[in-house]
Amino acid sequence: MTAQLHESTVAQLAQRLRARELSAEEAARHYLARAKAHEPLGAYLAMDEQVTLAQARAADARLAAGDTAPLLGVPIAHKDIFVTRDFASTAGSRMLEGYRSPFDATVVTRLAEAGAVTLGKLNCDEFAMGSSNENSAFAPAKNPWDPTRIPGGSSGGSAVAVAARLAAAATGTDTGGSIRQPAAFCGITGIKPTYGRASRYGMIAFASSLDQAGVMARTAEDCALLLSAMCGPDPDRDSTSLDLPAEDFGRSLAAPIEGLRIGVPREFFGEGLAADVRAAIDAALQEYVKLGAKLVDISLPRTELAIPVYYIIAPAEASSNLARFDGVKFGHRAKRYGDLLDMYKKTRAEGFGDEVKRRIMIGTYVLSHGYYDAYYLQAQKIRRMIADDFQQAFRQCDVIAGPVAPTVAWKLGEHGNDPLADYLADIFTLPGSLAGLPGMSVPCGFGAGGMPVGMQLLGNYFQEARLLNCAHRLQQATDFHLRRPEGF
Repeated sequence: MTAQLHESTVAQLAQRLRARELSAEEAARHYLARAKAHEPLGAYLAMDEQVTLAQARAADARLAAGDTAPLLGVPIAHKDIFVTRDFASTAGSRMLEGYRSPFDATVVTRLAEAGAVTLGKLNCDEFAMGSSNENSAFAPAKNPWDPTRIPGGSSGGSAVAVAARLAAAATGTDTGGSIRQPAAFCGITGIKPTYGRASRYGMIAFASSLDQAGVMARTAEDCALLLSAMCGPDPDRDSTSLDLPAEDFGRSLAAPIEGLRIGVPREFFGEGLAADVRAAIDAALQEYVKLGAKLVDISLPRTELAIPVYYIIAPAEASSNLARFDGVKFGHRAKRYGDLLDMYKKTRAEGFGDEVKRRIMIGTYVLSHGYYDAYYLQAQKIRRMIADDFQQAFRQCDVIAGPVAPTVAWKLGEHGNDPLADYLADIFTLPGSLAGLPGMSVPCGFGAGGMPVGMQLLGNYFQEARLLNCAHRLQQATDFHLRRPEGF
């Protein structure tokens, strides 16, 4: 009965569990066994079979009592940027190795209330800083389509777990593309909602004005189910959460898209876009035309400025957020030191990895006296202009479509010690993040080396349901989201 259980989508699993065709405990045991069997992929950082099975038995009891929670018994996993009481929360860093939180993140709590069973915590770039998962302090996650390649980052472990069927779905966070890019590289579906839709309480902060929780699954329908469960206001714990009621993001999944205006930004299709990626995106756009949509040529003129703007604002916020990791109250503390200042220095030198140190130093520099006006203030002004560009574009179109990344996933170690190469890979995802817009990645084909290509869909504020509708209609017309890596 459970042999091909991992081939079921979240929606199918939930239905089978409600019909009592299988138990939550059976489903949990199946996924736990798969996660252990494919441990070399490096998807998981923490697992606890007893905790997971206890949650599964509790879900079975709720099912037996007639509970109809939408995700009851469905096994998922969380990016290790969300704190959890029952599993260590490290943010992929030695600084928090073994740390146990006294509370759960709001996203974790809400998904648990919806009935989801937690399989464990998933690998990520340290403090979510990276585009390849190679910045994890423990080990890089590997792309199941080709284990010699990166899965994308920072939510790399989440993408690997879903693509390799080691979890039915996973949470992720997106600061500059950290859901969309790994989803594209691993051939799955991922969505980042409008900034403020999901509570940031319990999310280990990187850049507070950009960080947003989201979900990764195999289908748009699955993403809608999870997003509906986890979003909603959290005014007592997160002052940036929007005062908007929870909603059913899957309410219009099957709605026709005849007449939909899809904006195609010319800046997304320049010289830097690889031919194989462009071919896949062009083919997907033609599928939309067949479905009755209309392609509209638009411009996002400040696209190239998104990289310098992001890599000023995000490190500035990181330098502030990561000041708390000083070895005093929690986390790593240097074993040998002289006075308090020496303890701070040695603790942070030992606990943080190279990329985190780099961003802290950049952030401290751009906020320092004499440079704040020249860098940080100017970046914030251009950020507003980038947001205005999107509003101008949405006067001409309903949804914006283009590539997620300029290339398919690259080889592990290929970018070596060149952080700029990783930064440039975020060129298409950063503008939407800076504007706080909802965005998602949808599988749309394959490129060089048989690696997946993802199409990015961006909507105006609060248009998650429309994005999911567009993604679902594409998935009804194509089968890229159904394909899986060989051997998984």
